[in-house]
Amino acid sequence: MSLEVVTIPCLKDNYAFLARDGATGTVALVDAPEAGPIEAALAERGWKLDLILITHHHADHIDGVEPLRRAHGAQVWGAAADAHRLPPLDRQLAAGDAVAIGESTGTVLAVPGHTLSHIAFHFPADRVAFTADSLMAAGCGRVFEGTHAQMWHSLSQFLDMDPQTRICSGHEYTEANIRFALTIEPGNEALQARARKVAQRRARGEPTVPSLLAGELATNPFLRARLPEVKAAVGLPDADDAAVFAEIRRRKDSF
Repeated sequence: MSLEVVTIPCLKDNYAFLARDGATGTVALVDAPEAGPIEAALAERGWKLDLILITHHHADHIDGVEPLRRAHGAQVWGAAADAHRLPPLDRQLAAGDAVAIGESTGTVLAVPGHTLSHIAFHFPADRVAFTADSLMAAGCGRVFEGTHAQMWHSLSQFLDMDPQTRICSGHEYTEANIRFALTIEPGNEALQARARKVAQRRARGEPTVPSLLAGELATNPFLRARLPEVKAAVGLPDADDAAVFAEIRRRKDSF
């Protein structure tokens, strides 16, 4: 693995990520909630920004793009289908496209649900996925523009990835997500242990993101919607996976 990832807290509870390829020194940013903390992280390390990757159009993910582009001359890449509501793109991306940060190569994933044209970036050799507001730590994003079935299909793409994949999601929502998850699986010992660990980290002011996919598979109720014990827990033992996901998401929306 040569991709060094730096988590940058922004705004109230957002995260941006710097990703530096060790072989070439190329630096990419995934999402830009605001420029200040990102500039500070770059300056601290003596890095120049080469590339900005955008996951979706919401303001808390793109408001820092233009000042950073002007300051560094960085290329900006984002979803072709969202080009009309993103900052001007130097490259328009679609599902399956290859992306490179120096010699580190990844793939664009279409993950509609939170927004219709949300994308994620998976770098399998580096075991990292930048998921923003699709798969989140102990949760997933609200389904604003797509359907529950779309969101379930989006999340299903993560199920067979290397369990040691780092999930770089867009917000510090983990404690609230775990409180909800415990209403679905109160007896899940892995979830109970995660709750304790997350509480300790937040008490120290530490991010809980990135998380490991292995932990998500063991504790995230949205990824676990396919499991018989979770289907039984929400009273839908014979329902298909997408319907169970939809029920869990509806419960979280009113939690």
